[in-house]
Amino acid sequence: MKNKVEFCELSQDDFAEIIPLAQQLNPKLSELELKDFLFQMFGFSNYYCFGLRENGSLIALSSGWITVRFYSGKQLEVDNVIVDQEIQSNGYGKVLFQYIEKWANKKECKSVELNTYLENRRSHKFYHQNGFSILGFHFCKFLK
Repeated sequence: MKNKVEFCELSQDDFAEIIPLAQQLNPKLSELELKDFLFQMFGFSNYYCFGLRENGSLIALSSGWITVRFYSGKQLEVDNVIVDQEIQSNGYGKVLFQYIEKWANKKECKSVELNTYLENRRSHKFYHQNGFSILGFHFCKFLK
């Protein structure tokens, strides 16, 4: 990391910057599909989108949902974690999560939770190194 980075909450006004990063995580989705999903997500009152800017450019982002669960109480469930592939492994992910955790504390969340794909071993190592532990399995059944 060479320059100072800035943490921010993103909005629908930031779609033009969000979509290119989102396509790095979801290359099979078109710009139109991503825009439609973003409109839907921003429509929920418990949805937040976080960004990390360097020299004014969006270099990382993540979504978050505030929910309440029996086992954890109020939580921030993080998803769609993306650091621009051109600058990965330079400490930006750690900085992004430090800001997200501070934000969650201010919102009185008791935990920050997330899912990551089984084959994404680099992310497993990253999350373990940053204080996350595995609590269980995430199951999904796609409906027609």
